[in-house]
Amino acid sequence: MNTYQITLLPGDGIGQEVIPASVEVLNKAAALGGFQLKYKSYDYSCEHYKNHGKMMPDDGLDRLRDCDGIFLGAVGFPGVPDHVSLWGLLIPIRRTFQQYVNLRPVRLLKGVDSPLKNPGEIDFYIVRENNEGEYSSIGGRLYEGTDAEMAVQESVFTRKGVDKVMKFAFDLAQSRGKNLVSATKSNGIIHTMPFWDERFKEIGKLYPEVERSQYHIDILTAHFVQHPDWFDVVVASNLFGDILSDLGPAVVGGMGIAPGANLNPEREYPSMFEPVHGSAPDIAGKGLANPIACIWTGAMMLDHLGQTEAAKAVVDAIEAVTSEGKVLTPDLGGKADTGEVTQAIIEKLDKLVS
Repeated sequence: MNTYQITLLPGDGIGQEVIPASVEVLNKAAALGGFQLKYKSYDYSCEHYKNHGKMMPDDGLDRLRDCDGIFLGAVGFPGVPDHVSLWGLLIPIRRTFQQYVNLRPVRLLKGVDSPLKNPGEIDFYIVRENNEGEYSSIGGRLYEGTDAEMAVQESVFTRKGVDKVMKFAFDLAQSRGKNLVSATKSNGIIHTMPFWDERFKEIGKLYPEVERSQYHIDILTAHFVQHPDWFDVVVASNLFGDILSDLGPAVVGGMGIAPGANLNPEREYPSMFEPVHGSAPDIAGKGLANPIACIWTGAMMLDHLGQTEAAKAVVDAIEAVTSEGKVLTPDLGGKADTGEVTQAIIEKLDKLVS
């Protein structure tokens, strides 16, 4: 029996609710699939920051290094600035473990209403470069508090970094609908975006079967709203991918059903799996959190671990529940609580596999 060691980082707010819910589903999938999941849990979070002045202990990354997957709920808490959790926890994990691909599925599940009038069939992936680009710590501020105050922020695009994420995106497109779109802004950003376009064209020569196109980010966001059914795989830089991977879920029902993964595709280091939604402190502890995004994220982790059949079964169970429209949380127009949705998914999973 294959056994996988999973590190749980429930984090803050509803992360404390959706991670345990997801573990219930994952354990059921493991039992049905004939493999085993073992867990360690750490309290890296904004709560840890409030108590200790840092998001995780000094040896925090070392504790994560030998696991098979990191499963994160959410981080964020009133009074703790977002940049603290980002630079104190998320970015160190992503960069230390070379999780250079952020992968976000965007899919309109059966039974879920889109805010769009005629959404069509929506099923695509956003591949976001996750380690460099616009999210660089290079830069600084000068003459603070004076009329001459200035701020400089440098973007970093390396051939190695860009090519790796491009190849991942092309491989994914080749395995799906053979259509890849690149997000750019080379008409306004004079150095990095033309470089991005050049590498997209060059890597594309290795994939003659994949149809490729590129859109400036402004019109691309419009197409996400007007024509989301056009897309199969979209590759984007760190900043543009961050924006698109919130807009995508918005057109298919919201953040409560938006999964995500930070991948080290070579599996040299553990990958981290985190739903797109935040910690939602306004509903934390009320049982109103939608567990679907986190459960779906857990399915992405199973797929990365090689348990593809179990991963598919979990997603099928999710859609079986949404398609009936009977057990949905308030964000999807229902009255069910977190536990009720979780148990409904487990029951569907049991029926689908058995």
